[in-house]
Amino acid sequence: MLLPVDPPDPCHTHLTGTGLTHLGSAATRNSMHAKADPDQMTDSMKMFRMGLEGGRPDAGKIGAQPEWFYKGNGHVAAAPGTPLISPGCALDAGEEPEIAGIYLIGPDGTPFRLGFALGNEFSDHVTERGNYLWLAHSKLRPASFGPELRLGDLPQHVEGTSRLHRDGAVIWEKPFLSGEANMSHSLGNLEHHHFKYALFRHPGDLHVHFFGTATLSFADGITTKPGDVFEIESPAFGLPLRNPLAQEPAQTAPFAVQSL
Repeated sequence: MLLPVDPPDPCHTHLTGTGLTHLGSAATRNSMHAKADPDQMTDSMKMFRMGLEGGRPDAGKIGAQPEWFYKGNGHVAAAPGTPLISPGCALDAGEEPEIAGIYLIGPDGTPFRLGFALGNEFSDHVTERGNYLWLAHSKLRPASFGPELRLGDLPQHVEGTSRLHRDGAVIWEKPFLSGEANMSHSLGNLEHHHFKYALFRHPGDLHVHFFGTATLSFADGITTKPGDVFEIESPAFGLPLRNPLAQEPAQTAPFAVQSL
């Protein structure tokens, strides 16, 4: 199936996201980056606390900044049913069941929200766990969204299920929650902190922005392998999003840059 939005020029599409936005999301992240001193709050927990305390500002006010990351341009967008390809430098290949907002920038630079879609914000959690400053590296992976586009407002409470299939059987399954009732940030605050940058308001550009999750198979000790199939479904979004996992050959030598 095609992506729910399929622009002709992928270089004018931006895939981005925010983390530590959902109630419960800090527990998994905190355990990945916990320090030896149990009384020392990790940066992840500090960021989550900032969201709890200031991520839902009053009307007309600007709230706390969320964690933000870049995934790539439209070339990394994998259509529903097509493989999510893990690069040869990756140490892990894990799903992240999320909701993504889809936006088109108008002629005067105004962002217009087209709707919402289920998303798999595919990431490398082993690389991220190695050092929090490698989070940016861990996010430079493909992602998928769709297959349906939900128009209008996002329900306050969204329930869904994330599954991992292997050899025709479900080897892991867990419910996930989203919607503002289950988030530490309001959608408006997350949208503001993305589109406040003029570089993200170029007329004609398309934005796919992932809003975060609190549910990962990696947190339950699951290691994926090529051929596994990720499935993310929610009754609020119609058809489920499914993508198989593929793996590029391991990189054994550095890339050489040539001079002109």
